[in-house]
Amino acid sequence: MTKLFSTRSHACHLLCLTSLIALSLSTSNGLAETAATEEWQIDADKITRYEDPRAIIAEGNVVLTKREQLPPELPKKEQHDQQWALLLEEPSPAPEETTGLALETDTTPRYATRVTIQADWIAYDIDRNSIKARGHVAIKGADDELKAEAGVVDLSKETGTFSDATILRKSLDLHLEGKTIEKTGFNTYRIKNGWVITCKLEKDQTPPWSFASTDTTITEGGYAVMKNATFRIKNIPVLYTPWMIVPAKNKRQTGLMFPEFSNSDRNGFGLNLPLFIAVSDSSDLTLFPEYYTDRGVMPGMEFRYVLGEAQKGTFMGSFLRDKLTDPSDIDSNRETGYTHTNKDRYWLRSKIDHDLANDWYTRIDLDIVSDRDYLTEFNTGSTGFTQSNDNFLAMYGRAFQNRTDDQRLNTMKVLKVWDFMSLQTHFLAINDVRAAQSSPTPLWKLPALDFTGSLPVAETSLALDWNADYVNFWRENGVGGHRLDLFPRLSTPVPLGAYLESRAEVGVRNTSYRVNTYGDGIWDQDDTPNRSLFNLHGEVGTTLLRNFALNGEGSRSWDHRLRPSIQYDYLPETNQDDLPLFDEVDRIGERNAVTYGVDNFFELFNDNKKGSGRDYGYFKVSESYDLRQEYSDRPLTPISFELGWTPINNFALSYRTDVGAYGEGVILYSLANHYRNSRGDSIGLDYRYSSAEEILGSPYSSTDRYDNLQDIHQINVSLKTQIINTISATYQIEHSLSQSQTIEQNISLIYQPTCWSVELRSHYTPEDQGVMLVFNLANIGNPFGINIPGQ
Repeated sequence: MTKLFSTRSHACHLLCLTSLIALSLSTSNGLAETAATEEWQIDADKITRYEDPRAIIAEGNVVLTKREQLPPELPKKEQHDQQWALLLEEPSPAPEETTGLALETDTTPRYATRVTIQADWIAYDIDRNSIKARGHVAIKGADDELKAEAGVVDLSKETGTFSDATILRKSLDLHLEGKTIEKTGFNTYRIKNGWVITCKLEKDQTPPWSFASTDTTITEGGYAVMKNATFRIKNIPVLYTPWMIVPAKNKRQTGLMFPEFSNSDRNGFGLNLPLFIAVSDSSDLTLFPEYYTDRGVMPGMEFRYVLGEAQKGTFMGSFLRDKLTDPSDIDSNRETGYTHTNKDRYWLRSKIDHDLANDWYTRIDLDIVSDRDYLTEFNTGSTGFTQSNDNFLAMYGRAFQNRTDDQRLNTMKVLKVWDFMSLQTHFLAINDVRAAQSSPTPLWKLPALDFTGSLPVAETSLALDWNADYVNFWRENGVGGHRLDLFPRLSTPVPLGAYLESRAEVGVRNTSYRVNTYGDGIWDQDDTPNRSLFNLHGEVGTTLLRNFALNGEGSRSWDHRLRPSIQYDYLPETNQDDLPLFDEVDRIGERNAVTYGVDNFFELFNDNKKGSGRDYGYFKVSESYDLRQEYSDRPLTPISFELGWTPINNFALSYRTDVGAYGEGVILYSLANHYRNSRGDSIGLDYRYSSAEEILGSPYSSTDRYDNLQDIHQINVSLKTQIINTISATYQIEHSLSQSQTIEQNISLIYQPTCWSVELRSHYTPEDQGVMLVFNLANIGNPFGINIPGQ
């Protein structure tokens, strides 16, 4: 809180207040009287001075103002120089020699008002250096305001006692009221029979929520320590605690956050009471002491730090000694589908970003879980998978894998960038939580190096592009080894005409191996196999553009860009049976096909200024013709359609489908939509279908677009509606149409009046279902964001 009273010495107060004896009384327009000293000024309807005891009585519309003299104002040139010195972090320049004329001009005293005390009546005791005030008492500082019916203030000690008082702390919208408020020191108070709320209230407004207590102490550290506290909603007591602490300042600070309550079939009743610890201005630690009646204590922690805009990290961990795990309970495992048998269960996750000088970039991602069921079982709450995933995605732009993936990726990437090339070092470790951990085990990369670039060739139109990759594959059991893959390419534009864009490329690829075996791995072929390939690529296209006026006036228009193109790819067949199989690089399918298509892009303009345009939609069609002899009877690949539509700013629709050219029907399709209005209503839809069975064994299987294709038939829906201003509801569902089963369903009802909210969540999965109650109070226990040093 900003100081309400001066911190000058007692001697200074005595000097200033003694000077009141010699003050001059004047009448302005015959309406009000004024008394002034160097530091204080009193304005009132009537002012009376007494000699024994020495005092001043002010009555009627009393305003006591504390004034502080400011240093002389610098000449404009010196102000300008000092501002630049601050920006450049340089010493301020020495002031120029001041002339006599300047001295005479610049020494006019300047004052600023620091504190204003208002009341109907004030008695000023000169000897005791104190005032008594009554009737609409108000003390206003730069950031804080105190109101009371009556009060006594010791100006020397900066203390006072006020009755029927209210404190408003503007920086946090903090509102405190009490039958008696005692100011015990600088920014410290004691409140009897009062209440506190971190929320801005209108005059005579009933607080939507508050903490009331018989005795409250506001400490210098910015905490409200409350005894016999009750949490109230609309002045109705809801919860009681004999003792609690509420943060009462706008800086990040240590304190308890509001608890989470839950109840589910498998966990039982749950309670999470987070403790936030402000380690420093740029780091914090949050402890999550969770407890489930059917599973036990589940402690967790989160540590965050920020060293700069692109230098930050988050570490998070949870541990549970699971009372529910029983390997002998075969029936329970069969019903739930869970396969774990371990009692010690945990999840460690972390992400780190560090961008260094000279274009060095570092990214670290950790995701270590005890078993494949953990992330599915513990998916809700502040330490659950969904909330953790959303938080990390928002802060780092990178999410975790799907919670059902049983090979968790842990990576460290270091990237160095030059003008025309880059080098990336990549370490990959796999957290293997497969139900049956059979051989071979997952491959690690220790390390992988990727050197890529593009350079012009002398003074020609040729360009040299290359990829040079080295990987050391390691695994606990199975075949690993070293691989060096070199892939240089020469490309050049081909002049076919003024309206055609064309390019030709030829490349040579050589892949060398040094095969090793680990654990029970067996390799009975050449330890140093090698593969050589070459490829040809050519493409031709053109772009047509036309602007169309709407309404025939030209005030609104849209652009249509039409781009037809055709390309050819050739990669000869090569026997690769003698090579180890580590990833897709080790099996490169032959290619001899022509691909053709048309892309349409639409851009909408609100006026004739091109800068005001926005993307309105796109429509793409493409197909390939396979020239290989074995596919001569069915050379056409499925026709691919892609559509995107954004008719308004808050609406987006995308659609893709691949249709077989020989009557196979739809191979795959997907539909995604999202809409949000200004009221807060939103809808999201994600529908996917794909059939890997229809692709395998067909000529389409060698097409890159069908790599890693899986059998999927699923719909995901998310809805939010703002029922009234303070009540909203959300609904989310993931439903498998192929299995006719709901994978996950969440329903929430949120009540959010001014400055607080309560959310009731219902969670369902085939294995478990339950409810959770989450409170959130404005500015209570929230880490207000980590400060960045130097910002």
